[in-house]
Amino acid sequence: MSTARTAAAAIDGKKGLGVVLLDVSALLVITDVFVIASGTSRRHVLTLADEVEERLTGLGRKPLRREGLEDATWVLLDYGDVVVHVFDEPTRRYYDLERLWVDAPRTEFSLPGPGG
Repeated sequence: MSTARTAAAAIDGKKGLGVVLLDVSALLVITDVFVIASGTSRRHVLTLADEVEERLTGLGRKPLRREGLEDATWVLLDYGDVVVHVFDEPTRRYYDLERLWVDAPRTEFSLPGPGG
């Protein structure tokens, strides 16, 4: 889960919205965790995806697959055990992965505040 939390922290650090981690390990054999977040614009979605890649590269992780960078309405970064989905708001609402994977344990991501 540390890779997923690092990705979530990267998104949070660039003001990504609605960061959620879904533990899909009991539901899928191809990955363990989905990190789902939104950006406010095409440029913001790309910035969030770039920040995730930069932070995870620092951990020695490179994505196996990258999709959606051209349109930047839904960028997918596949790290094998973790798949990062960065959406714009309309696309996130349309595909609603949280509803689709409602049986997956869900963790709302937030960094501890001062003193926490």
